[in-house]
Amino acid sequence: MGDRSRQELLHTPEGLWDHYGADCAQYETVTQMIGETMHRYGYEDIKTPTFEFFDVFSREIGTTPSRELYKFFDKEGNTLVLRPDFTPSVARCAAKYFMDDTAPLKLCYEGSAFTNTSNLQGKLKESTQMGAEYINDDSAQADAEMLALLIEALLGVGLDQFQITVGNMEYFKGVCDAAGLDEETEGELRDYVSGKNYFAAENLLKKQTIDAGLAEQFLQLTSLAGNDRDLEKLEENAPNERAAAAIRRLMEVYGILKLYGYEKYISFDLALLSRYRYYTGILFKAYTYGVGDQVATGGRYDTLLSQFGKNAPAIGFMFQIDTLIEAMRTQNVGPLVSPAPEIVTYTKDDFKSKLVKVQKARQAGRHIALVPEKE
Repeated sequence: MGDRSRQELLHTPEGLWDHYGADCAQYETVTQMIGETMHRYGYEDIKTPTFEFFDVFSREIGTTPSRELYKFFDKEGNTLVLRPDFTPSVARCAAKYFMDDTAPLKLCYEGSAFTNTSNLQGKLKESTQMGAEYINDDSAQADAEMLALLIEALLGVGLDQFQITVGNMEYFKGVCDAAGLDEETEGELRDYVSGKNYFAAENLLKKQTIDAGLAEQFLQLTSLAGNDRDLEKLEENAPNERAAAAIRRLMEVYGILKLYGYEKYISFDLALLSRYRYYTGILFKAYTYGVGDQVATGGRYDTLLSQFGKNAPAIGFMFQIDTLIEAMRTQNVGPLVSPAPEIVTYTKDDFKSKLVKVQKARQAGRHIALVPEKE
């Protein structure tokens, strides 16, 4: 092997990186703290395989587009994929092991997820994700709990300058129903709105035979709402009951978050939609300073488990730990991590005595590396 080939082997593929030392320790500490917050809320750990059958993440499920999956074959010829996100895997697992359970089920997870894309824009192909899923409860109380848990987890790792934007897929669908849009047009409009391409959305609406009032309803999707009165106005002007009910749900959740004392972290954005088609109701994203992307995303997915044979409502959220830690470093906040180990050196003559002392110190909790003296 030539020198150039050896040099190339020292690097990771594009979109991947190594973690070591203090960097690795910070990841460990942050995920541990978030996990403790989830456990306080009664969530139990679940581990799913790193790769699954392709159908778990198929277009019918509504997850990551096929072209962005890492796909490969087993010896039987089955198509397998590295998981791009955890929610479909957890849904599959819950359907398998809790098929007949109707009691609330609370699960949490941590691990790597993989996205095969050449358009990285600073994003990783392998990212660390951590999240929680609340299954068998379709109430506003469950929605509010997930938001409260997310807020407490962010506060717990030292962040206090953040905002969670909340929307509801049902409002968008209600306006589409009122406008009589076909499925293809609705999908195209959804892509424009979720991408914040309002100019393209407006042009698309002009091509449709809908009245000016309904077109204005779509344009109202771009407006942010920050309090009860904003939501009340949106409900009053909603084009149909489906859209009005979506606003009422947001109002109910907001009222419960006031009981938690967390309403100051919440704002509403009816243009908040997701690329994942399995989301059905409330959606939310958490933003903070120092990074250009959200640190957490979540929402309700009441029909996803039915794809695996279990008719059950569910809601969940996921932290992008890499983005979260980047934000914490930019803001210079966060927990202290374990210091680098102490170094104790020995020679052949004093190895025995040094070993006795070091072992006692290790048993007392100190981190010590025992290494030979350089000659």
